[in-house]
Amino acid sequence: MGVQRGAINLPRNSAEYERLVEILDQLIDEVGEDENHPLASLMEVIGTLIGKYEDEHVPELDES
Repeated sequence: MGVQRGAINLPRNSAEYERLVEILDQLIDEVGEDENHPLASLMEVIGTLIGKYEDEHVPELDES
């Protein structure tokens, strides 16, 4: 999969964010819907990190 050691952390900029999104996409391809897959918990952690970055740096769409 090409994940480097130490590569999974809270993104500090858009490049790190994009890299985590790429990793998550690869994990989704590998894990799919299998909640018992050994990488499923890693997928959840990365999703949480991505969500935290988005909450702090991506403006919400105004749905009015």
